[in-house]
Amino acid sequence: MAITQAMCTSFKKELLEAEHDFGVDTFKIALYTSAASMDANTTVYSTTNEVSGTGYSAGGKALTVATGTPSLGGTTAFVSFNNISWASSAITARGALVYNSSKANKAVVVIDFGSDITSSGLTFNVNFPSADSLNAVIRIS
Repeated sequence: MAITQAMCTSFKKELLEAEHDFGVDTFKIALYTSAASMDANTTVYSTTNEVSGTGYSAGGKALTVATGTPSLGGTTAFVSFNNISWASSAITARGALVYNSSKANKAVVVIDFGSDITSSGLTFNVNFPSADSLNAVIRIS
């Protein structure tokens, strides 16, 4: 099992079909254990190997699209989200899935934390990269 960071292939096709609307739809982030298997072929949110523990509910949390995105930087379109946290949590996560809960929980992007991250009664944070054409979590060049 492995989590491989990637923009989901199905999401790329769905963008061309006008499936996702970053100004209207609700995007969520769910956290997963190291037993999860997710990569570019992930198509939909699943509870399989999703974390459980104090301060975390299945399905994760709703994200807020970062101010000023979607946007353009040169020839790159990009979108990012505001950082998110789970206060007073006791969880261990290896990665995450951003998905569109307004559109049948369709997968958007898989995030690999690189190692297990644990919070024991502390705040578990997911910090998104800068919302710009070089760093945003979703970039189309």
